[in-house]
Amino acid sequence: MFKKLMDYYAAPKELPVTMGKEEVAKAYKRGRIDVFASCFVGYTIFYLTRKNISVALPVLSSDLGFSNIELGILGSALYFSYAIGKFVNGVLADKADANRFMVLSLVISAISNILFALSPMLFPAESQFMGQSVLLLVMSFFWGVNGWFQSAGFPICAKVLTFWWSNKARGTVWSIWAASHQLGTCLVFLLAGYLIPRYGWQSAFIVPAFLCLLSSIYIAKSMHDKPQSMGLPEVDEYDCADKAAQAIEHEDDKLSYFEILKKHIFFNPIMWTLVLSFIFVYIFRYGTEDWIIKYLVDFKGDTLEVATQKQTFLPLFGIAGVLLAGVMSDKMFHGRRMPVNILFCVGLIVCLFALMYNSGHTLMSTIVDYVSLSGIGLFTAGPLIFIGGLCAVESSSKKVAAAATGFCGIFGYLGAMISGIGTGWFIDNFGWQSALWFWIISALLCIIILLPVYRKGL
Repeated sequence: MFKKLMDYYAAPKELPVTMGKEEVAKAYKRGRIDVFASCFVGYTIFYLTRKNISVALPVLSSDLGFSNIELGILGSALYFSYAIGKFVNGVLADKADANRFMVLSLVISAISNILFALSPMLFPAESQFMGQSVLLLVMSFFWGVNGWFQSAGFPICAKVLTFWWSNKARGTVWSIWAASHQLGTCLVFLLAGYLIPRYGWQSAFIVPAFLCLLSSIYIAKSMHDKPQSMGLPEVDEYDCADKAAQAIEHEDDKLSYFEILKKHIFFNPIMWTLVLSFIFVYIFRYGTEDWIIKYLVDFKGDTLEVATQKQTFLPLFGIAGVLLAGVMSDKMFHGRRMPVNILFCVGLIVCLFALMYNSGHTLMSTIVDYVSLSGIGLFTAGPLIFIGGLCAVESSSKKVAAAATGFCGIFGYLGAMISGIGTGWFIDNFGWQSALWFWIISALLCIIILLPVYRKGL
């Protein structure tokens, strides 16, 4: 039974190239369109079934009586399973059929969202087990299961984008695809912000779950694994553009998969610098994404709908930040990523200070809120897509592209767990301003860690 399951999800065999040059060009063009659309749609939908909890946090607190620390624990259940799952699923994705693996992950994520929403109907909020809320434990479990299958999405997309585009175009394609992160976040804020006041917080999980199931049908028809599985030549051979990349890949041809992991990931000093800095990226990323709505409602006195409208500017301008980061690194810094990471972290710190010291409900105060949140979204985008994504892939081998992003993901979501529990702890013990200081210091530490890599010219 287990062997049949593994065979079903194994990567398809590479086929010999039998097509002529023109046929290969047409097949590559069509395959790239399918792959990119599948990655973009799939990852956008993943965010609909993951960031919906951010909008629901204030209502979960009032309806179910969860404290800020309990909300942090609930949110961190996803981050814990995601952290481990991202590397495990990254290793699996390198060897798996991208199509079937993505579809499975979307379906289980949808089911987990539905069960999460139905949990309060089955377990009363006052039920206790060994001094802990049974409802909190059950909802944390389903949210953790969601996190495990969510964690497969990024490595799968990293793998197929790496195999379908060579280095000369991968940066641009990666940046455009990365906009799906922000688009998904923006859409779920709008969708959940509309649904929750009218139909209750459960609707923010059930409706995205059904959209997730529908998208899995599209992915099943359009996602492809490597070009070689379709009888096409390897991308660097097809593009004839990146001799250096081909040389690195050929050096590793005689190595086993585990030896390549050791060489390019476990014993790669640049990779360790990236993963350490990525911890702090995820502290300020998920601190702002998950808690800003609650901050605006609890601390600034905004209604949930107004707070959601303001928060929507964060991912909306995140799309611009993703594209700006790609253009700046390619055009201004000639392929260097670290200057962009550092500049964006500085901009983020400025915006967090502006948000912290902005008070009142005047027109100018409202404008400052919108500008600050727009800036937070814009400046978070660069370090997010580069440090644990493109930088990780470019600092390793294509043969372990999914595992490289998964390895960074372990540490990123360690930062997310720290962010969830830490932010809740700071709020409960020292107030909201201390939470913003927590995010500011994280951005500053990220800069300090990246400085040695920046001086090496990366």
